[in-house]
Amino acid sequence: MDFRFTDDDHTFRTHARTWLETHLAETPTSTPIPTPRAWERELGRAGWIGIGWPSEEGARYGNRPAPLPQQVIWAEEYARSTAPPRMGHIGENLLAPTLITYGTEEQKQRHLPPIARGETFWCQGYSEPDAGSDLAGIRTAATPDGTGGYTVTGQKIWTSLAQDADWCFVLARTEPGSTRHRGLSFLLVEMDQPDRIEVRPIRQMTGTSEFNEVFFDGARAAEVVGGEGNGWQVAMGLLALERGVSTLAQQIGFARELEEVVAAAVASGAADDPVVRAALVRQWAELVTMRRHALRTLGTTGDPGAPSVAKLLWGGWHQRLGELAVQVRGEPGAVGPQSWSPENPYELTTAQHLFLFSRADTIYGGSDEIQRNIIAERVLGLPREPR
Repeated sequence: MDFRFTDDDHTFRTHARTWLETHLAETPTSTPIPTPRAWERELGRAGWIGIGWPSEEGARYGNRPAPLPQQVIWAEEYARSTAPPRMGHIGENLLAPTLITYGTEEQKQRHLPPIARGETFWCQGYSEPDAGSDLAGIRTAATPDGTGGYTVTGQKIWTSLAQDADWCFVLARTEPGSTRHRGLSFLLVEMDQPDRIEVRPIRQMTGTSEFNEVFFDGARAAEVVGGEGNGWQVAMGLLALERGVSTLAQQIGFARELEEVVAAAVASGAADDPVVRAALVRQWAELVTMRRHALRTLGTTGDPGAPSVAKLLWGGWHQRLGELAVQVRGEPGAVGPQSWSPENPYELTTAQHLFLFSRADTIYGGSDEIQRNIIAERVLGLPREPR
C-alpha cells in the first residue's frame, strides 16, 4: 500500500508525543504510576484506547477512531516514549475487534465500553500442554449448563496476564467426540470464580513469571461468540489480528535494543571484529526489511501468508539479537552484575534477560515450523504432511 504521512498525520504525531511526554512527566520515576490499571484508565479517559476500531463501532462505544497511518503513529510514539507496558493490549487489540466482527450487539455493548475506558482486562485461553502450536488439538471441554451458558473443564498454559485479567476468551470443545478444528466454540469466561478457576504463575529461566497455567474446574462461561461450533473460524480471525499495527510498535522496541547492542559492541571493542560488525549490519538491514514488509502488508486482507511471514521474520531476528547482546560484551556479558548472589541467582543484566527470553521467540505465538506449514499449504498449495 502507499503509506505516506500527511500534514494531518504529522500534527497527530505531535499531539500524541506531547500528551505522552506530559503525562509521563507527571509521574516521575521516583513516584511511578500506582498500578498498571491506573495508567490504562488514564489512557481511556484521554480516548487513546480503541483508536484502531472501525469508525462506526468506535463512535458507538466511546473512543475516537483514527485512520490507519495515525494508528501506526500512536503505536510508534508509545513505544518511543518508554511508557509502561500495556495491560489492556489483549482486550483492545484482540478481543474487541473479534467481537466487532463476530459478536452480537449485546456482547459489544457489554464488553467494548469498559475496554475503551481501561476498566476491564482480558487474557487468551488458547494453548494447552498438549496443544500449543497445534491449536486444533485442544481438549478443554465445555458442556451446556441448562441456563444458556457452558460449564468449562480443562487446562490452558502460557496465558499472559491471567493473574490480573478480569475475563478470558477460551477456545473449548463443545461437541463431544469431535476432533481437530470441528466442534470448537469461542467462549467468554469471567475469571473471578473461586474454587472453579485456579491461576498458577510459571517461573521461567529468566526468573520472572509473565505466563501462567490456568485450570478450569467447572467454571461457567456465560457467552459464546460466533455461535456454537464456529470457534475455529473465530479463533483464526483473532490470530490474524496479532500481527497488525502492534508489529510496527514492536519494531520500535527492537530498534532500541539493537542500538544498545551496537553501543555495547563499540564500548567493548567487539565492533572491531569484522565478523561481529557484519552481524550487526545484518541485524540492522533485516530490521529495515521487517518494517517495509509490515508497512506493505498493513491493511491487506485475505493473505493467509502475511502473518506467518512476519512471525518468521521477527522471531529468528530477535533471537539472534539476544545472542549478539551477550556475545559483544565478552566475559562480563556472561558473568552478570556485581549484585549476583546464591540467594538471588536471577539477578540478570538487560542483555542476559534478552538472550534468555528470546529463546522462546520462535516457539510462542505459533512456532516457526507451524508458520512454514501455513505458508506451504495455504499459500504455495503444497501437499499436507502425512499425519
